[in-house]
Amino acid sequence: MDVISSSMQALNVLENSNRPRVNHYNSRICALKVREPASTHHLFDEMPLSTDSLIWNSIIQTHLANADYYKAVKTYHEMLTRGVRPDRHTLPRILSVSRLSGSLTLGKQLHGQAMKLGVCNDIYVTGGLIELYGHLDGIDAAKCVLYNSERKMSCVSWTLLAKLYIKQNRPSLTIELFNEMVNLGAEIDAVSVITCVTACIVSKSLKDGRCVHQKARENGLLFDLLVCNSLLKMYIECGSIKDARALFDQMPSRDAISWTSVIQGCVKNGEINEGLKLFRRMIVEDKIKPDVVAICSILPACARMAAHKNGREIHGYLFRNKIVINPKVENALIDMYAKSGCLEYASVIFSKMKSKDIVSWTVMILGYSLHGEGNIGVDLFQKIPITDIDEISYVTALYACCTSRMVEEGMHYFNCIKSPKLVHCALMVALLSRAGKINEARIFINEHKISRHTEVLRALIDGCRIHRNLTTGKRLIEHLCDLEPLNADNYIMMSNYYAQCGKHDMVDIWRQTVRDMDLTPKIAYSWIEFRNKVHVFKTGDVSHPRSEGIYWELECLMNNFEKEGFNLVKDFSFHDVDEERECVPIGHSELLAISFGLISTKSGTTIRVAKNLRVCHSCHEAAKYISKVVSREIILKDPNRFHHFKNGICSCQDYY
Repeated sequence: MDVISSSMQALNVLENSNRPRVNHYNSRICALKVREPASTHHLFDEMPLSTDSLIWNSIIQTHLANADYYKAVKTYHEMLTRGVRPDRHTLPRILSVSRLSGSLTLGKQLHGQAMKLGVCNDIYVTGGLIELYGHLDGIDAAKCVLYNSERKMSCVSWTLLAKLYIKQNRPSLTIELFNEMVNLGAEIDAVSVITCVTACIVSKSLKDGRCVHQKARENGLLFDLLVCNSLLKMYIECGSIKDARALFDQMPSRDAISWTSVIQGCVKNGEINEGLKLFRRMIVEDKIKPDVVAICSILPACARMAAHKNGREIHGYLFRNKIVINPKVENALIDMYAKSGCLEYASVIFSKMKSKDIVSWTVMILGYSLHGEGNIGVDLFQKIPITDIDEISYVTALYACCTSRMVEEGMHYFNCIKSPKLVHCALMVALLSRAGKINEARIFINEHKISRHTEVLRALIDGCRIHRNLTTGKRLIEHLCDLEPLNADNYIMMSNYYAQCGKHDMVDIWRQTVRDMDLTPKIAYSWIEFRNKVHVFKTGDVSHPRSEGIYWELECLMNNFEKEGFNLVKDFSFHDVDEERECVPIGHSELLAISFGLISTKSGTTIRVAKNLRVCHSCHEAAKYISKVVSREIILKDPNRFHHFKNGICSCQDYY
């Protein structure tokens, strides 16, 4: 579409028309901007030969806004034919037409015309040329335009080129360009800083981000809220919550985005309590009403046993302040309640949702599975619209089958997955082994060639532990030690295996191996929240002010433990056997936390305890017994699931 070349003769006329003729139609420009293209041309046809470029620019802009590139170019051609000289606003518009229509040929003709008109160095024209060449001819051509321009000290042109680098996933070149811009003494504005900070986020370059922060400070740009918010995001994405907090505390003003960013950073960094404090400060100090993003940022901080009260408070705040609860917030609430041990609340919210997306279904299915109700999760999965099911939802379906040992259903769902990932295969191994099908699990592993993946081996070892297959379990642990020679947990499992077999000489050998390799086994901790304070216990802990009462309560409860048919059986797990052997059963961290709950709360109150390691067999049996004797529900969360002990029965059905 070469309509420009035919109008080049008009340039001779344009060179002599330095002053446009006066006309009386400028008052009708607003009408041009709001009318449809057809009526716009009708209005234009009624006009005499106008030389006011503003009118022509408005018509071109109308066609550009309607993506009618042919008419935009045709109008430009007619403009030249009538002897109207393009101005600094005309060429950027028609350059945009060239770029959006993908016509590099047209763009080059426009470039030549801009040179002849002497407007190439105009900031708007330079920007239009950079974008044109950057999108249609490559970054190098765009860079050439910038370097040959007299406006190369303008931050606008530099920033346009920098954005092109980011768009092409070359953030390091954006950072280099910014540094070159600084070294040449070009002006730096908020947009150029934000663009470079974006590049630092993409490249995860904390070092470069700090340098940009310094340049922003030197140029007095830290009073710009957008700059500060972009720097906050950069520090958080790069994992430096310390820098983010320092910047946040120095900001002269803060908005909802500032508060939300630093709250997200704290939660992401594991500083849960700090995140909750900041959320309260946002509401109390700055009187900022949290939006959907802020709510969804803080709710994950409440998705733990010790913070379930905080989650309920935030939920109540939403109702009291009539904050609109959209599906995203509802999903976050379901996730929070399910992971903090309040499955019934999660279920109520889910059942009342007017619009459920795949996240809603997935989170709820996972919640049922975590609480030992995988069969309900499987039933729920069958209600998901088939078009919404994806790989992640199949993960939750397999996990639900694994929880309830539903082998046939699990195999069906696995076969529905077009390209199974490792996580799907590992869950199938866990399902088969937990169901006691150890040989089938080993055949599955060999067929899919996943025997060297540690998560697969651990799933199979769990099955051997549950079904007391000691011989196979020992071989698998040895294989695991070969694959992960620096993981202390593997050696602890082997040590516990020999302890279970009564071979304490081998226990000492393996423990000496751990010491010789300077490895540090995990220490078991349990914690319980009481009166807004979290009480933490470790194995054999006597540091708590109420230790005497805690141990006395346990001794009283355990006096008739074995007489009533409960047995203490060790198993080969990740627990440090020497750490816990001397104080079995009443010195284990979870039992200390449970005992503290019993002596600190009213009769009938549910006891909620969390532990950093999987609950051992002895404590599991003891918790069942205690729940029956004291007629209380005990909820114990370990890294894998929730155990609901009630009337001497556990929700996991002893498959854990």
